[in-house]
Amino acid sequence: MSGDTCLALCPPRAKAGSFKGSLGNKYVRLNVGGSLYYTTVQVLTRHDTMLKAMFSGRMEVLTDKEGWILIDRCGKHFGTILNYLRDDTIALPKHRQEIKELMAEAKYYLIQGLVDMCQAALQDKKDLYEPVCSIPIITSPKEEERLIESSMKPVVKLLYNRSNNKYSYTSTSDDNLLKNIELFDKLSLRFNGRVLFLKDVLGDEICCWSFYGQGRKIAEVCCTSIVYATEKKQTKVEFPEARIYEETLNVLLYETPRVPDNSLLEATSRSRSQASPSEDDEGLELRVRRIHVKRYSTYDDRQLGH
Repeated sequence: MSGDTCLALCPPRAKAGSFKGSLGNKYVRLNVGGSLYYTTVQVLTRHDTMLKAMFSGRMEVLTDKEGWILIDRCGKHFGTILNYLRDDTIALPKHRQEIKELMAEAKYYLIQGLVDMCQAALQDKKDLYEPVCSIPIITSPKEEERLIESSMKPVVKLLYNRSNNKYSYTSTSDDNLLKNIELFDKLSLRFNGRVLFLKDVLGDEICCWSFYGQGRKIAEVCCTSIVYATEKKQTKVEFPEARIYEETLNVLLYETPRVPDNSLLEATSRSRSQASPSEDDEGLELRVRRIHVKRYSTYDDRQLGH
């Protein structure tokens, strides 16, 4: 059991010597960093720990003039240490920080069983609370540049800026903007281990996907189109799902090793652009594929073909 009294930080005239008490139910008085504890020699020597070495005469101990044995450690978790020595098990603290503190004390006293318990609990909490994937939100162009250049993964960035002054509602624009965001979330959950996904809410565009490999932009899908209504033009948001998905798969070609598979690059590029055999394939990797949906039409409620 522990007392609530704390001694002064500098106890008077501590003296060194070996512990000469006999094993059994003899009570000893411990001052651990100013916190007072009573326990038996039998509890302290149950396990092969540093405490057993102290109280079996193998190590030197310090006592004050009143007979308190001094241990120069924080006493916050020493009661838990004693409970583990008594019962071989304890209820661990709920918070990670306190478990780490307890594990540090267990390591000091060489109580390996308690160290193992703490490590297992910390791993369980990490598995429970560790996010599946973290998506950085761009706050400045410099931050974007730093993230892309330092990433060892390909990068997919979605820029969406609903507050952009160019944005004006049509019947489907808001729905398509949400579909783009939902697709981004689905792709990030599926490929987060292989691709760095970024969100940008500061750019000039309303909705635009950018794809990067080895630190440079290789493709862009702009999801805006302009519709001329009777009295004014409207900026409409599109949802080119198949194109976005294709470009996301294309950036996987730029995974480590740093040099992409040229045969795969050629195959995917040829199927996408249906290039003729005479096209210069050597310059293919240097170009940015910009796919912009720019439909200019007169507003009409009727379905096409009517």
